[in-house]
Amino acid sequence: SKEDMAAINALGFEGLHFDEMQKIPQSVTHILTSVPPTDQGDPVVLKFSNELNRPYTWLAYLSTTGVYGDHAGGVVDEDTVLTPNNDRARRRVAAEAAWAPFNAHIFRLPGIYGPGRNQLESLKDGTARRVIKQGQIFSRIQVEDIGGILKASIEHPNPGRVYNVADDHPCPPQDVVAFAAALLKMPPPPEIAFEDADLSPMARSFYDDSKRVSNARIKSELGYKFVYPNYQSGLKAIFNNSPHLHAQPN
Repeated sequence: SKEDMAAINALGFEGLHFDEMQKIPQSVTHILTSVPPTDQGDPVVLKFSNELNRPYTWLAYLSTTGVYGDHAGGVVDEDTVLTPNNDRARRRVAAEAAWAPFNAHIFRLPGIYGPGRNQLESLKDGTARRVIKQGQIFSRIQVEDIGGILKASIEHPNPGRVYNVADDHPCPPQDVVAFAAALLKMPPPPEIAFEDADLSPMARSFYDDSKRVSNARIKSELGYKFVYPNYQSGLKAIFNNSPHLHAQPN
């Protein structure tokens, strides 16, 4: 967006609007893309396929752990066969394949949280829900660790390699809500059975997949040490550094 472009400029970088970009500048050495695919394919590859063929120091695409599909709470790693079970995840599989000829690093991300986007905030604004689905397991990652993992890859490039970007503690989603409520010293929202929850089609689709995402490769190959290895440490840090979360309601 133009607003995001202005924010990038304010940080001292040159922000360019994607729709107005005619080419990738020759000075570019590193490319990281988080542009979601459409029904037509990956927008960056479609627009810049010829220019992506020139040598870069580092190319990376942010994908999703949704490409693995459902594993009934079992463990998946980067070598697990991809069995996506919805159109959104199938588009991501296709996008990963589109980036493969350019030897891009592929990073598969689960649920992302961080300052301004977390269960503490949703509890404070009254939108948090404690939906219970038997056996449901999600993985997650704090945004600061995403940045740290990408930096580690830039320092130790391995073109074409795939990495899971998830913390050490996959767990049922209701556990995270309950822990956040305890930090806020407020009662957690009532439990709602998944079958009875009035979820949007998008929110409901996330419950199609239950799995534990292994992060062993980023530790062994990139030597990465998590700043926030679990949701408890991540939420505590956000709580301690967010004065507005401590304010009592009027």
